[in-house]
Amino acid sequence: MFDWLQDLDTPSDFKGFDVVEIRFKGGRKDFYRNTHHLPLVTGDAVVVEAGGNGWHLGHVSLKGELVRLQMKKKKVPLDSKDIHNILRVATEPDMERWNAVRDLEMGTMFRARTVVDELHLRMKLSDVEYQADRTRATFFYSAEDRVDFRDLIKRLADEFRVRVEMRQISLRHEAGRLGGIGVCGRELCCSTWLTDFKSVSTTAARYQNLSLNPAKLSGQCGRLKCCLNYELDTYLDALKDIPQVQRPLQTEKGDYVLQKTDIFKKKMWFAVRGDNNWVVLPTERVREVLEMNKRGEKVETLLVPVREEEKAPEVTAIVEGSLERLDDKIKSGKRSKRGKKKNKSEDAVAASVAPREGGNRPTSTARPVAAANEPVVVAAPEPAASGEEPRRPRGAAARPLNRRNNRNRSSNSADGTRGEGQPRTSEGKRTSTVEGSKPAGSTEPRPPRQGGERRGGRGTATPGAGEGGASRPSGAEGSANAGRPPREGGRSGRRGGGRRPDGGAPGSPSASPAAS
Repeated sequence: MFDWLQDLDTPSDFKGFDVVEIRFKGGRKDFYRNTHHLPLVTGDAVVVEAGGNGWHLGHVSLKGELVRLQMKKKKVPLDSKDIHNILRVATEPDMERWNAVRDLEMGTMFRARTVVDELHLRMKLSDVEYQADRTRATFFYSAEDRVDFRDLIKRLADEFRVRVEMRQISLRHEAGRLGGIGVCGRELCCSTWLTDFKSVSTTAARYQNLSLNPAKLSGQCGRLKCCLNYELDTYLDALKDIPQVQRPLQTEKGDYVLQKTDIFKKKMWFAVRGDNNWVVLPTERVREVLEMNKRGEKVETLLVPVREEEKAPEVTAIVEGSLERLDDKIKSGKRSKRGKKKNKSEDAVAASVAPREGGNRPTSTARPVAAANEPVVVAAPEPAASGEEPRRPRGAAARPLNRRNNRNRSSNSADGTRGEGQPRTSEGKRTSTVEGSKPAGSTEPRPPRQGGERRGGRGTATPGAGEGGASRPSGAEGSANAGRPPREGGRSGRRGGGRRPDGGAPGSPSASPAAS
């Protein structure tokens, strides 16, 4: 036992306890009185009076008020006459003499065992302890029955020339004197701190649901382990809440027998005889089934019916709202933006591909072909039936075509060839689109452009002007372009230059205004 009070200062008028606990070989301890009031410290070697004659050497293990508690625990009276005195603090000659005596103990024990075998005694000699002055030797032995060792004492006394004392000890005390390491990995309790050995029975193992295997329950002494009693009180307190099942639980499917019990988790395992499928039940359910069986009722199943409970909304969801809702809102916004961008890109690609496939740009209105001297009137688009505004082209469809492509078309028309994707009617004129907006990629031809008309129908042709307009050049070049239909939007003549409306070659005299 560790002295936690040894470093504390005591009051000046306090009288310390004069009894000291001394430890000897093998963990044996005894109480001695400090009559000379020696300043002793735990661990000091002291010389004490022996039981008979002579002296012995031991070490201080405990002092002060804790010794009083130990004496009360072991039921030793304070004024007992068996308490001997401490003579002095051990000196160097005392220590050398004591060490020399200890070297003789091992040889003495082996020789004594030989004598025991010669006398055919049923006893086990475990240890020998010499007194420090070498006047007496104590032999410790263990035996199951009573042994007559009178002849043994005579032979040992004649051989070793000492007083012989035979002391019988139990197997647990023997293991404590020898020492060792237990299965827990620590030094044996009986050789370190345990001095009071209590009886241990198999009932302690049953209460703790341990398998009754002697090889696992027995210690080095061959008896049941002392540590089985350490947690016995805790298990007994926990068993008060466990119902006692003395009969099988009766159900409609059969009788269930108890297989296992977990005391601290308060769970019990049941199974039908011959079935390896175990059912785990809490102790409350077992009590309910036992009460129903006492009334003569049988349950359908041992399992507790599951009841779905409505989960209460979290406080954060009520006060601030769910964070997942905000995440979903952000994700949906990103998806809609992606969808709009995707639709815009598809519309732009379709609008840019449509003039190439059909050869003509779709128009929202159809414009009739006017005569040479008649003004051209652009028809306004019809409003939608539902009152909605007409859809305006976006992206690439709203931008004008590249002028370089128009130059190529004009050069091809000047050579007398027809542009790609431009259908012609039986009379040699270009066909116009149907009034109203057409989807991208439509193959219908566009209407011819008039000479003085601007793009988008803002103006009309100037009366009195020819088909080529007032700005047309004269001569062969003018005669070649005179028969071309006027262009829409009022663009310059260098970008136009197509075929004549009557299908003839450019420069023909029948197409010029002078010839008419």
